[in-house]
Amino acid sequence: MVKCIDLHKSYGQTIALQGVSFEVNAGEIFGIIGPDGAGKTTLFRILTTLILANQGSATVNGFDVVKEYREIRKCVGYMPGRFSLYQDLTVEENLEFFATVFNTTVEENYELIKDIYQQIEPFKKRRAGKLSGGMKQKLALSCALIHKPTVLFLDEPTTGVDPVSRKEFWGMLKKLKAQGITILVSTPYMDEASLCDRIALIQKGKFLSIDTPQNIVNQYKNQLWAVRSMNMSKLLNDLRSNKSFENCFAFGDSHHVSIENKKLEIKTLEEYLLKCGHTDIEITEIQPTIEDCFMEISKDTTL
Repeated sequence: MVKCIDLHKSYGQTIALQGVSFEVNAGEIFGIIGPDGAGKTTLFRILTTLILANQGSATVNGFDVVKEYREIRKCVGYMPGRFSLYQDLTVEENLEFFATVFNTTVEENYELIKDIYQQIEPFKKRRAGKLSGGMKQKLALSCALIHKPTVLFLDEPTTGVDPVSRKEFWGMLKKLKAQGITILVSTPYMDEASLCDRIALIQKGKFLSIDTPQNIVNQYKNQLWAVRSMNMSKLLNDLRSNKSFENCFAFGDSHHVSIENKKLEIKTLEEYLLKCGHTDIEITEIQPTIEDCFMEISKDTTL
């Protein structure tokens, strides 16, 4: 459904994409996971024919993004990261407008958006600019789907949305997948990676790894510990100053420490931290997450 070969894109001296190549199969949810500025939006804009790459090629539904851009625009839906609907129009007016743009009607494709639109239909006379973040998200998705696309591009759709709305949104995507729609979704939230069929980890315009979420986690070879003490700031500095550790990053209320090939024991680390003056030390062996894998793979480019 989507194929990219050696895509490059730069804006002056700023490099946005560096040799990106991948394929997305029909009917899958493909996640592009990475921080802000990694190149996710640039990639989506190229694939939806909004901008041109400096080098490389790409096809969507078998259509070339440069030569056959008109055909692509007929068969894709695009939901940009920033809410871009007409804020002075009502919910109902926005949906009708986008249906008209694609020479269709709301009634013709209502079954596709029914489960989503019914949640905001009670507010159909409200101006889009007055909606909550979760309702804006549902309206934007409805407008992106109203012409019944075969490929859907969602650029950071859950950024700034509350946890309940995020969960509901991913439930909607599962239902859309069941209807045969291929979905490409970008997100900076590592926890959303497990909700995709396959993911690509992106950093500084490069794909670091492409695989299923579970396979990426399975490739994590090092031992991983969660470490806490009374002085977390000093703890992070002391852990990073010890060359015995492969990697160390702050994760929520603990610091995750990666030890290559299980060279150390917890007791050895505890003794080291006691010598550094730490108290209330807690060290627990944990299983890696996608975020741990991302930090491990990208350490050469982030440090």
